[in-house]
Amino acid sequence: MLIADLFPAPDGILSLAPANKADLLKLLAAEASRRIGRPEDEIREALEKREALGSTALGRGVAMPHTRLPDLGQQLAILARLTRPIEFDARDGEPVDLVFLVLWPEESSEGFLPALSNICRVLRDNHLPKQLRQARSAAEALATLQSAGSVPPADEG
Repeated sequence: MLIADLFPAPDGILSLAPANKADLLKLLAAEASRRIGRPEDEIREALEKREALGSTALGRGVAMPHTRLPDLGQQLAILARLTRPIEFDARDGEPVDLVFLVLWPEESSEGFLPALSNICRVLRDNHLPKQLRQARSAAEALATLQSAGSVPPADEG
């Protein structure tokens, strides 16, 4: 799955200001709830349950909270840039300021792990996080992300 399939519209969030990890998950759940019409508490609890298994921080200031939800019509991915980095229990100890939220239909496991893997793959480019941090708008950040992810992984193409 290409990044453009996950992040099809220039609708990221570039000014999220959570106080901490719990606050971030609450803010992300509220935004996801608004977009998909599901209860905020359901989304937040699913994200918290996933985080309890281990931090979804990827390192280098990036986190990818993700979970699967029952009866979700289609996946939802949101790029958020925080106004200031927060502690996220990352292995490298770096606070997080770039967040990729991924919600996936529980009934459709196909594509979930490849989607997460593709996000991780494009983030291996050391320049991409810097470009996302410097983007002047959500549209610019998502265009940068889509451009980085426009080449399918080797096993897809």
